[in-house]
Amino acid sequence: MTCESLTLRNNKNNKVKLELRETVRFHTKMTEKSYGGNNGVREHIGGKITKTSSKSIAKSKQSLKSQSSSSSPNTTDDKEQSKELQDYKRAGEIAKKITEYAKLIIKPDMLLVEIAQKIEKEIEKHNAQPAFPVNLSINDIAAHYHPTLEDETKAHGLLKVDIGIHINGFIADTAFSLDLTPDKKYKELIKASEDALNEALNILDENPTLNDIGNTIQQIIQRKGFSPLINLCGHELAQNTIHAGITIPNYANNNNNKINPGAYAIEPFATTGQGKVYEGPSSNIYAITHLKNTRSPTARKILEYVWEKNKTLPFSLREIQEKFGNMSRLALKELEQAGIVHNYPQLIEISHNPVSQAEHTFIKTPDGKIIVTTR
Repeated sequence: MTCESLTLRNNKNNKVKLELRETVRFHTKMTEKSYGGNNGVREHIGGKITKTSSKSIAKSKQSLKSQSSSSSPNTTDDKEQSKELQDYKRAGEIAKKITEYAKLIIKPDMLLVEIAQKIEKEIEKHNAQPAFPVNLSINDIAAHYHPTLEDETKAHGLLKVDIGIHINGFIADTAFSLDLTPDKKYKELIKASEDALNEALNILDENPTLNDIGNTIQQIIQRKGFSPLINLCGHELAQNTIHAGITIPNYANNNNNKINPGAYAIEPFATTGQGKVYEGPSSNIYAITHLKNTRSPTARKILEYVWEKNKTLPFSLREIQEKFGNMSRLALKELEQAGIVHNYPQLIEISHNPVSQAEHTFIKTPDGKIIVTTR
C-alpha cells in the first residue's frame, strides 16, 4: 500500500488530519478471536494495521530481549524490566482484578449489556482501557459476541467471559467460563479447558516446542472425554496488536519451533462437539482496517472518535450507540461497505455443542523466565 493521509472534520468543523503510513494487510479470514495478526490456522479478527504498529512489534520484542543482559543483581525486578514489561505486568494485574469483579457480579439472567457496561466502567476505575470489547459468548458461541445497546440476551448456560486490558497499548488477555445452569452440568467441561491451560503454562519452564504445548492441551482435554477446538489458538502480543506473530495451537500440529522472548496468550477451548468453529452472524465488534473519507457526517464523527481512542484496536457497536445515538448502526454499515471498518462474525461450534474457554497471558524473558501476568 502507498502512503496516504485523510482529512476529517471534527464536531466543531475543525479539520483533523489523520495520517496513515504504509499499511500492511493481515489475514482477514478468522475463526479465533484474532484482532489482527496471522494466527496460522485461521484467526479471530484480521485486517490492516499501520506499518508503525508492525514496527512496534519488533520494538517490543527487542526491548524484552535487551533487558536481562543489562540487569543488575542489585536492582529490583521492576527496575530490571523495561517500561513495556512493566505495562504488560500492570495490565495483567488489572485484568486479574477485573476477572474477580466479573465473577462476583455476573448472575444468571443478568442482561449481557449490563455485564458489559459494568465491566468497562470497572476497567476505567483502574485507569486502563479495554484492549477489545468484552466477549460474552454463550453455549455453542465459542467467542466474539458483544451485546448491542438494545440487546435483551440474558446470561445463561455456559458463559465465556473474555477480557482484554491495555496500558499504553501493552495488553493482558484473559478469559474464564461460568456455569450458570442450576445443576452445574458444565462443571467438567470448564475444568477441562482450565486444566489444559494450567498444564500448558506449567511446561513452559521446560522450553517446549509449539507442538509440545498443543499436544499437552489436546491430551488433557481428550482424556476428560472432550475435544479441543482445533481452529482456535493462542497468540503472540505486541503494542496495540492483539495477534502479533506466532500462534500457539490447541492440538498437536507438528510445529517444532519454540517460543522466543516476548508476550503471549494461551487459550484452550474444550467442547462436547466436533471441535471446530465456523463464522456466524455479526459479533457487533468492529475495527478500522483502512482510513479514507466518507460523505456521512455521522460516519466521519464515528471514524474520528474511534481512531483517536482505539486506532486499530477493536470497538463495539454498543459503545458507538451510546456515544452517537440511533444513527450509529447505519453509519457503521456505511463504513463497512466502504471498506473502512471490518465487522467481525461470531465464532460458533460447528455441531452447536457447548464450548468452554480458559486463557492467561505470559511473558517469556530472554533468560527463559516465565511470568504469567494474569494469574
